[in-house]
Amino acid sequence: MKTSAIIPVKTFSNAKMRLDLNEEKKIDICKLMLEEVLQILSTSNHIDKIVIVSKDESAFQISKKFNPIQITDNETGVNNAVALADTFLGENGFDTSIVIPQDIPFIKTQDIDFLMKFQRPTKFALIVPSRQFDGTNALVRMPVDLMKTHYDEDSYKIHLTTGKSQTANTSLVFVKRIMMDVDNMDDLMFCIAQSEKKDFCQKILDLIGT
Repeated sequence: MKTSAIIPVKTFSNAKMRLDLNEEKKIDICKLMLEEVLQILSTSNHIDKIVIVSKDESAFQISKKFNPIQITDNETGVNNAVALADTFLGENGFDTSIVIPQDIPFIKTQDIDFLMKFQRPTKFALIVPSRQFDGTNALVRMPVDLMKTHYDEDSYKIHLTTGKSQTANTSLVFVKRIMMDVDNMDDLMFCIAQSEKKDFCQKILDLIGT
């Protein structure tokens, strides 16, 4: 089974507007988070190729050392970005995709291992919700065009319902570190308090001056 991880990346200067930091620090945090996520995905035995979809040149520069497929979009939304990746994957023989946001830097390779234990030999869908249960922090689809994505629309519930309409092999999976996304300062401090990835946490703390 040929599997890709899709990472849609919003232009750093327009991302994480709810982080109570100046623009330079927000951009630096976005860069750190993206690189951490790329590092984990690149070392997973379950991922054959990473696809990054963005129009931010610095995001592409960060990703280069992980040898991803780079797709440029016009930033009309996450769903359109994923659709571009879906088209590429479908045309290049990929069976399965995992959509991963750039803001879950506390993910570890064993989390991907755990998630993929739920995969099936035929079509299936796996949904990991956000910690606040207001979004989707991982979406696994096989085949890659099993269903369109519905981010920014109370997405995990819609993904779960839509997945079930396509296959009985649709599961909601709870993976703590995947559920830990960073949208605001409360999220950031909560994640740091979990004592995961101490070196990465220290980089963040040094950056924000705490």
